[in-house]
Amino acid sequence: MLRSIVVGGGSVGFDVAKNLVELGHDVIVIEQDEARAARIDEMLDVMVITGNGARPQVLAKAGVQEGEGEAINLLIACTDRDEVNILSCWIAKKAGVKHVISRARSLEFTDSHIWADALGIDEMISPERSVAGAIEDMLSIRSVIVANELWGGIASLYAMKVNKGSLMEGRSLKEVRKSRSGVDALIVYVEREDEKGFIPRGDTVLREGDLCYVVTLRNGAHLLESLFSIESAFKLKRIMIAGGGKIGFQVARRFEKNHKDVDIRLLDLDPQKCERISKELDKTLVLQGDVADEDVLLSEGIEETDGFVSTTANDELNILVAIMAKELGAKKSIAIVRNDTYRKLEGRLSLDAMVNPNEALVAAIMRYVTLRTKGAAMSTIEQINAEMIDLVVPEGAFVVGKKIMDLHISPTAIVVLVQRGEDIFVPDGMTTLKPNDRVLLYTNAPGYDEILNLFIEEK
Repeated sequence: MLRSIVVGGGSVGFDVAKNLVELGHDVIVIEQDEARAARIDEMLDVMVITGNGARPQVLAKAGVQEGEGEAINLLIACTDRDEVNILSCWIAKKAGVKHVISRARSLEFTDSHIWADALGIDEMISPERSVAGAIEDMLSIRSVIVANELWGGIASLYAMKVNKGSLMEGRSLKEVRKSRSGVDALIVYVEREDEKGFIPRGDTVLREGDLCYVVTLRNGAHLLESLFSIESAFKLKRIMIAGGGKIGFQVARRFEKNHKDVDIRLLDLDPQKCERISKELDKTLVLQGDVADEDVLLSEGIEETDGFVSTTANDELNILVAIMAKELGAKKSIAIVRNDTYRKLEGRLSLDAMVNPNEALVAAIMRYVTLRTKGAAMSTIEQINAEMIDLVVPEGAFVVGKKIMDLHISPTAIVVLVQRGEDIFVPDGMTTLKPNDRVLLYTNAPGYDEILNLFIEEK
């Protein structure tokens, strides 16, 4: 059994520990707050140590000390303090722990691999980057409801609804693929009102209101609009960001880099913060003002804003402001919400989406947790309780030389992406798999070992 340590028992640490237990790990959680520690001890089948995870004597209680560290497979430090996370990872690596992962909120730690390499940390993860990428997709592609990055942002998984009168409505997927051969995308799952969700086939006919989970390369994501929407091509002209914290800053920076012609406006109440970030951003108009003031939003042209996102540290404020922006005329409005209780209200409020950065962080961490017995990395798609399995096809695997359609793994699994050398593409049924292909496999089967073995076990 793999032995893993989680430093930090907040919402992120709790979810990471829970995921590790479900994967069969022997888990130890280190948490300084006694109330949190007691909650984890009561709710999870883990060992709990109360104390500061950056102190050597506390880590020693979990087995992180010279001569014992090699028995620990993984340490994940995910408190909300970078110095605690980095120091606990550094101590663990020095003690011989095989793999260490650190949450890093300060962006300078994750701008390059310099810090991670120097400290011997295997991964330093910033949730703000993943969240900013998802928000960029959701604002720039009108039909997108949910977005998750795949393969470091090379591709993405998008949730999009079929609109009445759109090309997708009333046609089989096979027909749509023929009529739009230039759109390189694959629908992996469909949610249909009053029915059980399913993996579609080529002869599946989509209906108005179907929620489709689509995988495509990021550089071709804009083409999806022509499939799901009946409106003419959408051109993003103006976005407005409420809050100049790490997420707001990252969103502005991404739009500056990837959308040269977009008018970007960022609002924050703190004059010192506004002055600082205005020096760090090139073309964003940084404005000092109360994001919850209707007059401020109107004076900055909220009614002409294509995308609005509220990114402050206050969930309630984000929800309120996002609703206000939508009612004042913003075409699409998104709120950053960390509390799961509020997420249950999604769909009942007059805003377009809620994004949880803690979920993004947990997903990013779990992507790096390797299933050592299978040689594949697994991540969970929370919205539909399905798995994405990332693997490399060995020389003698059963699938080598076979067309995907001849593997007969549908409807429980789909090959959604293939990387062959420098080439990355969305395959179809006629694609023949080759040795050393990197494959992203989607499955919602309860037990997927049999399917997985086709791809990784030698004949």
